[in-house]
Amino acid sequence: MTQLLRLAALVSLIPSFASADVVWKGDFETGNTSQWTRSQSVSNNRLQVVTDVVREGRYALKATVRQGDDPINASGNRNELLYISQEKADSTWYYKWSTLFPADYPLDDRWQVFAQWHQEGCCGSPPLEFYVRGEEMHMRVGGVNGKVLWTAPLKRGDWSDFVLQVKWSSDAKKGFVQLWHNNEVVVPKTSIATQFGKEMNYLKLGLYRDDAIRPEASVYHDGFTMASTLEEVMPPPAPAPAPAPEPPLPAPEQPGEDAPAEELPDAPIVQTPETRPQTRWGITTPEELLSGERPPGADGAQGCNASGGGAAGVPITVAAGLLSFAALFTRRRKPARARAHAKR
Repeated sequence: MTQLLRLAALVSLIPSFASADVVWKGDFETGNTSQWTRSQSVSNNRLQVVTDVVREGRYALKATVRQGDDPINASGNRNELLYISQEKADSTWYYKWSTLFPADYPLDDRWQVFAQWHQEGCCGSPPLEFYVRGEEMHMRVGGVNGKVLWTAPLKRGDWSDFVLQVKWSSDAKKGFVQLWHNNEVVVPKTSIATQFGKEMNYLKLGLYRDDAIRPEASVYHDGFTMASTLEEVMPPPAPAPAPAPEPPLPAPEQPGEDAPAEELPDAPIVQTPETRPQTRWGITTPEELLSGERPPGADGAQGCNASGGGAAGVPITVAAGLLSFAALFTRRRKPARARAHAKR
């Protein structure tokens, strides 16, 4: 039993080790606002945890403001949640959250803050804030006279995913910010003062706007996370789409039943020495001599035993040899007869 209890204790520690870089979550997955330090709201129904419009998990926050909502008797109208993070000077943190402005969010050209890191002092614009004005979203650093480092069109009905890196410092050479919007770097690392003197900051999330704005407005927030590493807050890349399959090659056309067969030209007949009719021993036969016919090609190609004129030229050669021999014999007999006649 003791070993089982020890094993259960080790298993219970695994989630804390796996998320050691996450220092705080305000993602409303508790089903309420208990993750946050406190709220500034005129009524509970102004900061509702809902399930019908969410970015991740099961729950999100719906912050609503009506004209006259002033829970702390200050300038503007608001309903916000607070987390007293108190980041120390020269510390660096990553923050992730998502915000959605519904399709019926009213258009107004006055300031409407939806996320801010406020100084501990009571008054004035914060050192870092996100707000809407007209049809654009903005990020400003340095208070009312600070620098607007980012603007983007307000797209109603679409979630905006934010990842913010901040080094908190009142020294502009040490402090910096970097911002990702919808997984794209929109503000590269930029050196700037992110604190007012020695005042530490705290987070406020909800809706805070100019008190001259009349229409009721709501905004949704989800998934707020504070971590020490980028990997804990950056969404994983979307998987690459599978390549489209290549279309199959068209089948070769087959001739119809009634289509005439293709006629090929007759190949020429070529007689080779192996296929040409041969005479006996390459010499014209007696039958051919009697008929007066000569075999095809006798005037051209040589027979295998012919010396020049083909098979028909062999008898001519023999006859010529006999005539020459007879002439020589005749010449030899004439001197002999002359000598015999002289002796007589």
